[in-house]
Amino acid sequence: MGTTRLKLYNAALGICGERLLASLTEDREPRRIADTVWDNGLVDDVLAQGQWTFATRSIELSSDASTTTQFGYSKGFVQPTDMLRTVALCADERFNTPLTAYHVETGYWYADIDPIWVRYISNDADYGANLSLWPTDFCRFAELYFATLIQPRLTGSKADLMAMKKELRKSRLEAASCDAMEKPTQFAPQGSWVSARQGRAGRSDRGSRSQLIG
Repeated sequence: MGTTRLKLYNAALGICGERLLASLTEDREPRRIADTVWDNGLVDDVLAQGQWTFATRSIELSSDASTTTQFGYSKGFVQPTDMLRTVALCADERFNTPLTAYHVETGYWYADIDPIWVRYISNDADYGANLSLWPTDFCRFAELYFATLIQPRLTGSKADLMAMKKELRKSRLEAASCDAMEKPTQFAPQGSWVSARQGRAGRSDRGSRSQLIG
């Protein structure tokens, strides 16, 4: 479990059939190509492709006092700088009540309640950007994704790239499936027909009990 930048480089290079690096300062063209991809946001890209448990952060967010609105929702909330994608916006700290009345605009959420509770994918050094937290299946997904980005500049083989992308799709599904097992069990909402039947049953039960008591 967990990885390092050098391990990611070497895994991606190995997938592409390249010789591995001894260090991140080795003077070779493959390392410079990998550096370019890394610097262009590789970590953010892979983190943004799922609702990964290890990268999920939950916060209570108060409105920004300096933000004023002319119409619509009355409160403005600055989106966190380490946020890559939203997982949930809720009206309670236990995340049981989804916030459905809100608006998103230019780095802000707007709503009428204050505070709000936000759960999101974070690239903070203590969350998603901490490579030591990455699960094994996610590491494999990241390695394959890395390889698909550097391969065109290394070999240019379209057949190899297509094979990598096929393996990448499979790897992402496996990583998402393993991550889902770390989350609480989710139950589907109860349908209106079931609720109605339970309501009638409840009234019948109460009526029967009343007759027995009487």
